[in-house]
Amino acid sequence: MKTIEVLRAKVANWPYNVISVLAAVAAFGTYTSMYSFRKGFAAGTYPGEQYLHVDYKVWLVIAQVIGYTLSKFYGIKFISELKSSQRAVSILVLIGVAWGALLLFAIIPAPFNIICMLLNGFPLGMIWGLVFSYLEGRKSTEFMAAVLSISLIFASGFIKTIARNLRGSLHISEYTMPFVTGAVFVIPLLFFVFCLELMPAPTPEDVKLRTKRLPMNAEERAHFLKSFLPGIILTIIIYVLLTITRDVRDNFEVEIWASLGNKDNSIYTKIDTIISIIVLVAMSLLILVKNNLKAFGIIHLMIIGGCALIGFGTILFNLHLISPMVWMTMAGLGLYLGYVPYNAIFFERMIASYHYKSNVGFLIYVADSLGYLGSVTILLVKEFGRPSISWATFFRDGIMVVGIIGGICATLSLIYFMQTARKKDRDAESSEQVLNIQAV
Repeated sequence: MKTIEVLRAKVANWPYNVISVLAAVAAFGTYTSMYSFRKGFAAGTYPGEQYLHVDYKVWLVIAQVIGYTLSKFYGIKFISELKSSQRAVSILVLIGVAWGALLLFAIIPAPFNIICMLLNGFPLGMIWGLVFSYLEGRKSTEFMAAVLSISLIFASGFIKTIARNLRGSLHISEYTMPFVTGAVFVIPLLFFVFCLELMPAPTPEDVKLRTKRLPMNAEERAHFLKSFLPGIILTIIIYVLLTITRDVRDNFEVEIWASLGNKDNSIYTKIDTIISIIVLVAMSLLILVKNNLKAFGIIHLMIIGGCALIGFGTILFNLHLISPMVWMTMAGLGLYLGYVPYNAIFFERMIASYHYKSNVGFLIYVADSLGYLGSVTILLVKEFGRPSISWATFFRDGIMVVGIIGGICATLSLIYFMQTARKKDRDAESSEQVLNIQAV
């Protein structure tokens, strides 16, 4: 610990921009490494295996998402109350438990190993909040969060490509593949978490610009939700839709591309790299907007634009005016233009706009818990209610709903938060006038 403190003190003397780049790369590397313990199994197809008339892979996805969902609900308390000194150890212990679950998955025969994916999902559900807590509340949070968020897009395709290539080159089974994929990233994980620990605390200027970030108890969390309830409800509706669709794309991308006639193992990385670059540039440019409320409005417009892109692209595809690759690129880009801000900068700028002493982790986990609950519910409804529908059709129909309802809710959210800000300004002016009258 003393060595870390000495190194952290030295890093604090580095130029601010250099520290920001270090933190961004370390956060991206940490979360990408985590994905190797989470998504390796999704590279498999497990053909011909069914239990209770449901595909074995669907059971694996459902089990992991249930674990992830439970984790998000627990994370509302765990992440919002966590002290900074506990972050690194928590990351390593949680991922270690998830890796152990993958070992059990390789050893225990199907279908009994399905429970291992639930054990894998629960600890991994808290990693995002732990990593983001290193970055929030700083004037460069947009840039760092943008780089971190790219891992949400890039890592999924990247890990699937690595997992499938490992299986082919090492001639291992689909059951062993997830554990081996995780093993490849153990050393990178340790290195990137070490780099995160070198991140100094926010500067006085950071606190002035973005509001101090503090742990929140149950009463403070309830008061925050009550203060912005209409906007948070609209936000959660959008986020649940985006999470469900993004989860379907993430977990069944192999099946969706196969239905579209493409079985190229590198297609996932190609498409996701294009999307990653565009989203990275769009989010990073927000660092130039110093006014928090203005930036908050622009983020809303980004989400609305993403929903419009989803709807427009899907209509063109349904009319056979664009190819499957163009449609998947447009749909993925629109999806992540909406999804990524909620995981990175939406709540960051919200807190800063209204000068509310709180933390981003709490808000992300409120949204995430309900988002993943919706995801597992839709999976169960699809498999037991409409099992004959292909994942490509299910994704195409579902993403159209996201484009329409998400766009409407995002527009209403923008109107609500802007009106709330104007009311806050009017109340502040009235209080100032009263004070001036009393002074006279």
